[in-house]
Amino acid sequence: MALLLGDAEVDQVMSMADCVEVMEDAFLQAGRGDTWNRPRSRIRLPRGFHHLMAASVLGSGVFGLKTYTSFRAGTRFLILLYDSTTGDLLSLVQGTRCSLLRTSAVSAVATRHMAREDSATVGIIGTGFQGRGQLEGVCAVRDIKSVKAFDRFPEAAVRFCEEMSAKLGIEVTQAESAEDCVRGCDIVITMTTTRSPVLLGDWLEPGMHVNAAGSNHWIRQEVDDNVIRRSNRIVVDSIEDAKIEAGDLLYPIERGRVRWDQIHDLASVVAGRVSGRESDDEITLFESQGIAVSDVAAAAYVYREAKETGLGVEVPLEL
Repeated sequence: MALLLGDAEVDQVMSMADCVEVMEDAFLQAGRGDTWNRPRSRIRLPRGFHHLMAASVLGSGVFGLKTYTSFRAGTRFLILLYDSTTGDLLSLVQGTRCSLLRTSAVSAVATRHMAREDSATVGIIGTGFQGRGQLEGVCAVRDIKSVKAFDRFPEAAVRFCEEMSAKLGIEVTQAESAEDCVRGCDIVITMTTTRSPVLLGDWLEPGMHVNAAGSNHWIRQEVDDNVIRRSNRIVVDSIEDAKIEAGDLLYPIERGRVRWDQIHDLASVVAGRVSGRESDDEITLFESQGIAVSDVAAAAYVYREAKETGLGVEVPLEL
């Protein structure tokens, strides 16, 4: 029987720190060639979208898919996890928590390999649900002392600062502008759905690391061409996926600001074939679209931990 798991079970068995290590292992497997990843496909419907992603993580003995819908009422996620030896359906993981953790943990893995070791300050643009996870992930891999936050809705930034200060035990303050948010920071995070850049290359300083995590559609662009031009090292979670939906890169590449052969995937960095940073003065950029390998790996960890602790509901499905 398949095990049905939701956000409550995910929260009980997988912390952000746990998920960071799961993602590190998943991208190491990808670097060894032990994974297969299918880029996201989207179906436009009259009032929303259906999204589908699939992958295998053979070192973990699993394969599966994530299917989700995004309508005005909200976004609904479901991960189907299978045994790669028998083909048996192992689990159905519902809810947003698993996706939030894996998205944030992938950025954390990139930060671990690309940001300066002494990075202590963060500027984050975009203070929504995913922004909270992004900041928590970065704090899991670097000793962050202070954070500046900016949002186009000031009241959202105020709530974010209050909540994250309490949760992380560090000073999180509201910035007056996006430029003020970025200036003087070691790590910059963008987590928005904007179609117009919110981060400009003119604001970047030597030694900065940028996690641009919101542009997972070709019509979205969080960073301007100058960010791409000034970045000494650009890494994506998947070259194949980025070629389809990384709006931050597709437009600059079309205009000749950068070439695909200058961009590396995170698996190559984690596996040690490519350096995430070669000097403290480099500006480094991680572009995250979100890939199915990370979803399947996260679901596999949650399933095994839940099974061991007796969590979840067994569903008698004959498939």
